[in-house]
Amino acid sequence: MIYFTVGPTQLYPKLRVFINQAIREEIMSKSHRGEWFQKLFSDLTESLRLLLTIPKSHHIFFVSSGTECMERVIENTVVKNSFHFVNGAFSKRFYKTAKELGKSPEQIEVPLGQSFDFQKVEIPKNTETICLTHNETSTGVMLPLQQIYSIKKKQPDKLVAVDVVSSIPYVDIDYRKVDLVFFSVQKGFGLPSGFGVLIVSPQAFEKSQFLLKKGFSTGSYHSFSELSKYEARNQTPETPNVLDMFLLYHVVTDMHKQGIKKIRKAVEKRASMIENFIEKSERYSYLVKDSADRSKTIHVVKDINDNKNLIKFLNLKQIVVSSGYGELKNSHIRISCFPAHTDRQVELLISALKRYSSN
Repeated sequence: MIYFTVGPTQLYPKLRVFINQAIREEIMSKSHRGEWFQKLFSDLTESLRLLLTIPKSHHIFFVSSGTECMERVIENTVVKNSFHFVNGAFSKRFYKTAKELGKSPEQIEVPLGQSFDFQKVEIPKNTETICLTHNETSTGVMLPLQQIYSIKKKQPDKLVAVDVVSSIPYVDIDYRKVDLVFFSVQKGFGLPSGFGVLIVSPQAFEKSQFLLKKGFSTGSYHSFSELSKYEARNQTPETPNVLDMFLLYHVVTDMHKQGIKKIRKAVEKRASMIENFIEKSERYSYLVKDSADRSKTIHVVKDINDNKNLIKFLNLKQIVVSSGYGELKNSHIRISCFPAHTDRQVELLISALKRYSSN
C-alpha cells in the first residue's frame, strides 16, 4: 500500500533499517536515566537545531503530541486572554483547549477553505498569546509566514504560537520571529505517532516563569519549568517515547545528509504535480480556491460524486487517502505530500485518479 493519508502516513523510507538498529541496540529496554539516553537527547536536540535552524537561545521540549503542545502553550503563557485564528478543525482545537483550561479566549473564524485578511484583523489589546495554525490539516489552507511574522513585529509584547504539525519540515520558519512552534512526528517525518516537539523562545519561557512566581499553575511535570530543569541535564521528566526519539534522530540526520533545501524542493515538485492535475480536471476540484492559500503538503479535493466509491477504487489500486474532515467527510478526500513520498508514488496516484475519472 501507498499511504497518502494525512497522519499517520507513509513511513519514512529508511525506517525499517532504523527500527532494526533500535532492536539490535536494545534501546527500548535501557534506562532513560542512563548516559546513553543523555547522549541521544543531546544528539536529537542538536540535529533538530541543525536541520531546522533553531537558535541556541530557544528551548526544545519533548512531549507526547502536537495536541499536548497546545495545552502546554496555553498553560504556560496565558493567564486569561489568548486570541485564535480559526479556519478549520485543528485551529478550532487550539481555541477549545484554551476554553477547557478555564481561559477567556477570543477568535476570528473564517469559512472552511479560506484564509484571513490579516490587514483587517484586530487583535484585542489584552491578548497575551496569539495562536495560529500554519497549515490547517482539515482544510488544506496554508498561512503566509510573512503575515505571521508581521503580527509579532507589530505587537512585540504579545507572544505568537504557531502549529506546524502538518507543514514541518517543509516549512522554513524563522524561529526568531515567533515565540512558540510545535509539531508531532507522524506526518512530515514519517514516524509512528506518540511524540511531540515544542520550541520555546526566551520571551515565552520568561512569561512562564513570571506566571509561576505569581502563583499561577503552569502545569505539572510538563510545565516549562520542569521540562527545562530536565532539559539542562539532557533528560525528560517522565519515561519518554524512547523509540520515537531514536527514530526521529536518525530521520533528521538522514534528512540533513540529503539537504533540507533539496527535500523542500522535492515536496514542491510533487505538490505541483498533484495541483496541475486537479486544476485541469473536470471531475476534481480544490476546497481552497485561491492557489496562494493552498497547502503544499495537504491537498483537500472534491470529487463530483460522493467520495466513498473513489476511496474504495483507490484502495483496490493499493493507494490509501484520507477522507474529508468533519462536515467534509463524505464530500472530499485529503491527500498528503510529505518528504516520505516519491515522484513515482505521486505518478501512480495521479494515474489512478485519471482512471477513476474515466469510468
